[in-house]
Amino acid sequence: MSEQRFGEFVLVRKEGHVAEFVLDRPKAMNAVSSGMARSIGEACAALAADREVRVTVLTSSNDRAFCVGADLKERNSFTDAELVRQRPTARAAYTGVLELPMPTVAAVHGFALGGGYELALACDLIVADATTVVGLPEVSVGVIPGGGGTQLLPRRVGAARAAELVFTARRVEAAEAAELGLVDVVAEDARTAALELAGRIAANSPVGLRAAKKAMRLGQGLDLRAGLEVEDAAWRSVAFSGDRAEGVAAFNEKRKPSWPGE
Repeated sequence: MSEQRFGEFVLVRKEGHVAEFVLDRPKAMNAVSSGMARSIGEACAALAADREVRVTVLTSSNDRAFCVGADLKERNSFTDAELVRQRPTARAAYTGVLELPMPTVAAVHGFALGGGYELALACDLIVADATTVVGLPEVSVGVIPGGGGTQLLPRRVGAARAAELVFTARRVEAAEAAELGLVDVVAEDARTAALELAGRIAANSPVGLRAAKKAMRLGQGLDLRAGLEVEDAAWRSVAFSGDRAEGVAAFNEKRKPSWPGE
């Protein structure tokens, strides 16, 4: 296992082809300050360029929260001009997670509120445990979900359900969250379950995984005909790859593939 720290508040552990992206500001329950946002953006840039990583799992070092959202104490100290200057840094953190090219899994324990839940929404899959509480409460403090929530939540649960959750600012506990589709799996231990899921995903072709994710993401919101064109382009990008040749050979030879990753 290798470890690399990005700034003060993000730790990335890599074991095999799985990266664990640890939100590591435990004293503040991972409230996203400007410094933490920069760390998240830097870590995402490094992971995006790392061809050895096939799956990234987003976790927390705090035993009560995944992430409680924006650092409102810091925000309260900002002038209007400082808030405007800080916005690109905040956006880069959320879009950094959203645009990671490999499959991503959020392991949610405790509170995932506001920007914290938006970090989870930016992942492809969300694994939670019984302590999980999610929500987008931004309208209760006079703003809106600004880390992708107004766009990602409707895509996950539908427009009307998302509207009810955003407009009421209510918090949703694990069982209801699973029922509504706000999380995908409720496990006894979210981190363990998410890492196990990541291991199963990472056994597959890294070229295939990235292309499948790109096709699904680019196809969202398109009509079927346009979506199928996106899929065809993704298919063409992998059809003549080394991974495709190895995968077919391994299947015919009844062995596990050794993916070249190209």
